[in-house]
Amino acid sequence: MQIIQRITPCLWFDNQAEEAAEFYASIFKNSRITKVSHYGEAGQEVHGQAAGTVMTVAFELDGQGFVALNGGPTFKFNEAISFQVNCETQEEVDYYWESLSEDGDEKAQQCGWLKDKYGVSWQIIPRILSEMINDPDSGKSGRVMEAMLQMKKIDIGGLKRAFNG
Repeated sequence: MQIIQRITPCLWFDNQAEEAAEFYASIFKNSRITKVSHYGEAGQEVHGQAAGTVMTVAFELDGQGFVALNGGPTFKFNEAISFQVNCETQEEVDYYWESLSEDGDEKAQQCGWLKDKYGVSWQIIPRILSEMINDPDSGKSGRVMEAMLQMKKIDIGGLKRAFNG
């Protein structure tokens, strides 16, 4: 029996669902395309897509299920929704930052946020950031917050220097 994930994010693309899913799956370990469905003749007057074109792409990123939908140009992504990528090391931060921001929107980058080439927002966050910001010493946590607000891509070494004063 296959266990179905209760909540699955669905990403609305104009017509790049398959391309985007392949791009994301190439970046994250343990990732794959699981199913591709196509538009048929039914409902063509509503969806306006040609029969046979890709409708949805189910995919997994590091075990998390997603669906990408080719829904046309009606809706666009914005920063109100983003995906957090929790990283252990600066090497991971650098890898995900560089990989996801390839051909992305330079204007959207601050405090670990970036917008990829499809307009999807991501937060590339080192796990240690939460520990530092939540430290009971308000001087330490405040310095870390100030340092982070000056960063685009998060620099763990810079956070540690701020934390230690």
